[in-house]
Amino acid sequence: MKITKLLIANRGEIALRIERTAKKMGISTAAVYSKYDACSGHVLNADESVLLPGETLAETYLNIEAIIAAAKKTGADAIHPGYGFLSENPLFSEACEHEGIAFVGPSAASVRAMGNKIAAREVAVKLGVPITTGVTGSPEELMKHHCTVGFPMLIKAAAGGGGKGMRIVRSENELAAALETTSREALNYFGDSTIYIETFVENPRHIEVQVLGDKHGNMVHLFERECSAQRRHQKIVEEAPSPTLTPEVRARMCASAVSLASSIGYYSAGTIEFLVDSELNYYFLEMNTRIQVEHPVTEMTTGIDLVEEQLHIAAGEPLRLKQENLKQTGHAIECRIYAEDPFNNFMPSPGHISFYHEPGGEGIRVDSMQIEGEGEIYSFFDPMIAKLIAWGNHREEARLRMNGALENFVVQGIHTNISFLNGIMHHPAFTGNTITTRYIDNHLEELTDFTSELKASLNQQLPLLAALLFSLQQKSAEAENIWHTIGYWRHLPEPVIELDGHRAKAKIIRQKGTHFILQLSDNEYDARLEDSGKHFCLHLNGEKHRVFIGADHNGRFIVNFRGFDFAVRRPDMAGPAKDVFSGNGSLNNDPGNIVSPMPGKVIKINVSEGESVTKGQVLLVVEAMKMENNILCPQDGKVEKLLVKQGDMVDGSAQLVHLGKI
Repeated sequence: MKITKLLIANRGEIALRIERTAKKMGISTAAVYSKYDACSGHVLNADESVLLPGETLAETYLNIEAIIAAAKKTGADAIHPGYGFLSENPLFSEACEHEGIAFVGPSAASVRAMGNKIAAREVAVKLGVPITTGVTGSPEELMKHHCTVGFPMLIKAAAGGGGKGMRIVRSENELAAALETTSREALNYFGDSTIYIETFVENPRHIEVQVLGDKHGNMVHLFERECSAQRRHQKIVEEAPSPTLTPEVRARMCASAVSLASSIGYYSAGTIEFLVDSELNYYFLEMNTRIQVEHPVTEMTTGIDLVEEQLHIAAGEPLRLKQENLKQTGHAIECRIYAEDPFNNFMPSPGHISFYHEPGGEGIRVDSMQIEGEGEIYSFFDPMIAKLIAWGNHREEARLRMNGALENFVVQGIHTNISFLNGIMHHPAFTGNTITTRYIDNHLEELTDFTSELKASLNQQLPLLAALLFSLQQKSAEAENIWHTIGYWRHLPEPVIELDGHRAKAKIIRQKGTHFILQLSDNEYDARLEDSGKHFCLHLNGEKHRVFIGADHNGRFIVNFRGFDFAVRRPDMAGPAKDVFSGNGSLNNDPGNIVSPMPGKVIKINVSEGESVTKGQVLLVVEAMKMENNILCPQDGKVEKLLVKQGDMVDGSAQLVHLGKI
């Protein structure tokens, strides 16, 4: 068959990435969207779009009937599911087949054989591929039979993926609660509460092999990726090739991957994931029967467009690739840009993006939501904003290019992990390739301190002066406001400025238009701030420095310099006229007033009114960006009032519980 119109049953960066390849191949595209995505890039870039009515994911992006109806309405003859959502749901591929629509992915039988982790392990055992010891069952059954696995153990959702529905348990007193929570997450995220436990491999590497198969029995691998840099079992940095494997182990792993995929007649793109211990012994982990988030590093090192190959395979064509012609060239690193705060235990940070700027340059690729200047990140979607990929002739060149790109990736208005990723790229654990899957979780304080030290090592006077010049230009433009004018002129000779709470005094010696001669901390500067439209160029004593400047709701100027945000205040002036930097949360002066740290959904309440509670007790659970966040009791007390109920959607700083004294 020939695919002429492709409906993309997804959103965000992966939908846009699929659209790019489809258009390159001359295939028209149709997008589906919820009301929150009406102005999103994947909708605006598609040839057609169909609204999915409803509020929840179950009503929209997880609604098989609605998506099939959208395909029929637009006349699409194929559907690409992307990753997540319905991509590994066999009922979806069967529904496509029933309607005569090509599913750009594997058969339902393959998804059932490998998409479910338990079934996939059984296939691996039959083929002699090493696996860890494991047991499946209900939470009650696993409580009875967990002794066959032993501690430490890993609890996983059978239908899971993307790091969701996973927990490490090291002692029996943690087990019951962890089983119950993981089973609930599995049901919420994947529609299947089945879980299993397996032996936890201490300090493993996470290495996966990309495979491609067609409907004619042909199968190749496109080598491996290493994805060991993770937080909460979710990858944040991926690279290809793996800097850990020897050529011999690489060959054996890739052969095992092809054997596993071939044994079930797999076709389309798929990924076989392995854990690798310190002795380079590998154990089959799972198969992801879809395109992976990290597929760009494989594309950049092999030159193969994986989505293009998927579309040819879905059309029934023989595989166009021969194993002997495939090779890896250079090295690629991918960093996932997330809306979260690594300095607050990766707390989700949905909200309004007030300013957005992507980097570019040689060897740099950005797969993103294509936010134009500003946009919105919602609490009920995954926190990933973009994927930043850097290619080099070797790992160090790719790392250096990634450093430069991270320094010019700017997201203002919400917390992101950009500066944290910058820190990882500089950290000896990454440069020396000693990061294992638990490294970030176990060394988070060390990594955040290291990142803070990197920021402190920069010349602090650059963001100070950039903010000062920006404030002077802003106030000049607002001269019609008498209060701004008074504030501006009264303090012009020696304005006071604060950087991250540290106060300094500048002296303006001469001014001619936007050109200033300034003195700061006994240093004299010939300074000018030039607005290029997308960023500012700070001219300082003959040198140029790129900076990005915005303003927040606390009256501060936010200067982004070399990948770090600096908060600068002019205490002698009113705050910026326009608040373009929106934060999450508000000051809570009443310790008995428990507020939500982020927008989300209340999925569990553990206490009732009148109940006595103790410090550290989990009062309730708020789900945000596909993560469960425990709201802990800050002090001993009594629950005077529950202000929410299970299922409520709450805003950041919404009151949840009020505690009284015992």
